[in-house]
Amino acid sequence: MPLNIEDLSFTGNNPGAARFGNFINYYSFHSSKERINNLHPKMFPPAESEQIHCLDIGCNSGELTKELHVYLKNIYPKMEIKVLAIDIDPTLIERAQEQNINRNISFVTSDITTETGYKFIKDYIQNEKKDKFDIIFCFSVTMWIHINNGDLALQNMLKFIKENSRSVIIEPQPWKCYKNAQRRMKRSGKYFELYNSLQIRDNVDKVIEDILTNQTHVKVYESPRSSWNRIIQSYYIKE
Repeated sequence: MPLNIEDLSFTGNNPGAARFGNFINYYSFHSSKERINNLHPKMFPPAESEQIHCLDIGCNSGELTKELHVYLKNIYPKMEIKVLAIDIDPTLIERAQEQNINRNISFVTSDITTETGYKFIKDYIQNEKKDKFDIIFCFSVTMWIHINNGDLALQNMLKFIKENSRSVIIEPQPWKCYKNAQRRMKRSGKYFELYNSLQIRDNVDKVIEDILTNQTHVKVYESPRSSWNRIIQSYYIKE
């Protein structure tokens, strides 16, 4: 079922109680530049063609996506970098589109937890004459998929991104982030209905790594912790 604007609005008067992590002005308190500073060239796969195709999941209003494109141009100076950036919030996507002047970045409203979202992503990369993205970025998105959609949705999303990418760059959210998100929602008079039923809890970061490294990919890099105590990990497909 498609989300409506009321679902996507923050709760009460608290912009920190955005149910799907679709915070307004997100990059004013979690700098996109700091995330870029925590990346490393070792995270990225060798180029296999003249184009590098990327998927950015949960792009918000696009500031980090644009910084990633600049960073990747330095990693792959002779390649064309193409980025599909998706978010479930059409208001944030509209803002990203209005501010975008790069023809190689496409901002699109899409929900990766749905069959429609999966199909859109697969159709996109097939239309680009490739069977996989070179890189899929997933920065601080796993919790929002998990807490709103349950254990199976998280597992399915992780399996989907590794099946459809040579390299996964991911910033997982540990269980303490879930606790904080639930507290913010409760202070605003609501709560995450699935929170107490989740079976993947204290070990969520280990489960994410286990799924990504099961059979197909291997972890090749882990960044230092950011100022908000997060790590960024890189997984390559096994040759």
